Amino acid sequence: MNLQKTDDGDLVTFLKAGKRPAFEEIYRRYWYKLFAIAYHHTGVREEAEEIIQEIFLDLWRRRAEANIRNLDLYLTIAVKNQIYDFFKSQLSYRKYREYLIFNELSKHYGTEDIVGFSELSAAVEHVLNLLPEKSAEVFKRSRFENQSVKEIAQGLNLSEKAVEYHITKSLRFLRENLRNYYSEN
Repeated sequence: MNLQKTDDGDLVTFLKAGKRPAFEEIYRRYWYKLFAIAYHHTGVREEAEEIIQEIFLDLWRRRAEANIRNLDLYLTIAVKNQIYDFFKSQLSYRKYREYLIFNELSKHYGTEDIVGFSELSAAVEHVLNLLPEKSAEVFKRSRFENQSVKEIAQGLNLSEKAVEYHITKSLRFLRENLRNYYSEN
């Protein structure tokens, strides 16, 4: 089925009917444009790619009930919404980290302890940024957002085994890279 010359309206009709070639043609036509928008706003290739992947996964999942009159506009708005959600989640994570630090500070530790905690927090953040993106996301959801393996698997569209693998990998990586911050007593 060659759909390269098919207009967007017909592609949407074929998509609603579950025609995979129509979805592939939409992906081929719009991937780069959407990626460019996401990359422009995030500045991170991996984040932009994940945003675009989420848009196309959602388009396929909701193909039957989506009311798409203008495909270009629909996808552009979808990318803007995903970018908004991305920044909202980043802001929530930062606020949570600030809360944790403030909570620790409020326990009236000595200056040396506070400096040590701040250094450790910075080191943990640095090491988490060295992890592959998916592993870091799984770890953050597990340890900072207290999500269960099942919740993480559903939220990231992964198997529970994959989530467990990412958590184990992240813990091992953190342990290896933060040796200077703990003692083996």
